[in-house]
Amino acid sequence: MRNVAMCGASGRMGRAIVPLLDAAPDLRLSGALAAPGDPGLGRDAGLLAGTGELGVILTDDAARALEGAVVAIDFSLPAASLVHARLCRAGARAIVIGTTGHSPAEVEELRDISGAIPVLMAPNMSLGVNLMFRLAEIAARALGEEYDAEVWEAHHRHKVDAPSGTALGLGRAVARGRGVELEDVAVFERHGAVGPRKAGSIGFSVVRGGDIVGDHRLVFAGPGEQLEIAHHAQDRSGFARGAVAAARWVLGRPPGLYGMADVLGL
Repeated sequence: MRNVAMCGASGRMGRAIVPLLDAAPDLRLSGALAAPGDPGLGRDAGLLAGTGELGVILTDDAARALEGAVVAIDFSLPAASLVHARLCRAGARAIVIGTTGHSPAEVEELRDISGAIPVLMAPNMSLGVNLMFRLAEIAARALGEEYDAEVWEAHHRHKVDAPSGTALGLGRAVARGRGVELEDVAVFERHGAVGPRKAGSIGFSVVRGGDIVGDHRLVFAGPGEQLEIAHHAQDRSGFARGAVAAARWVLGRPPGLYGMADVLGL
């Protein structure tokens, strides 16, 4: 059995991952971390996730939660994930980061940390979404800038970052297929008399409402036709399964910054 620490164990993703770790024949939940002030602190992580008592108490002490783990799965907040990654580096353990919304400086620090330990970072752990990234890149390369690219995404009302990490991942895949940088061509706001669309731009639209788990659509609008690539998450189980698969895959890997494409062999 390999010990796994869950950072963000009381969140939506944490509560979806804990039962999978409980059912896994080769993995064991050894620590469960939540933010200070979380109402679940002091409760059993298994009971909180609805999978039965596991004897792992939810704590806000990161060092305690990570103790004894060989890999951590992080679905917390950007700043917190950096703290957890630093502790993993100090403890020579791998980390899988599904947290999104990192600043460029935070991503750079995580890249630096990956020089000492294996860091697997993905804006979305779903196997279907990561295949979508590859399809987006292939389509963008084949169709070129004559086909306008638009990314649309929708999530629940509690999501704090926008566009979602997955939407940005789709935008980067399109940009990569076209041989450009997303930061140079992205359009995140349209309001008022913005003028005609600039050739080669990649547009983003965001919806926040209700309990939408996650919907993403990429549209290539060209002369006389449109191509649409879409992914609709019906619940969080797909993301959770992908995160557990990533935790298995990253164990024993050399230091480096990895993604779900590596897990899938893409």
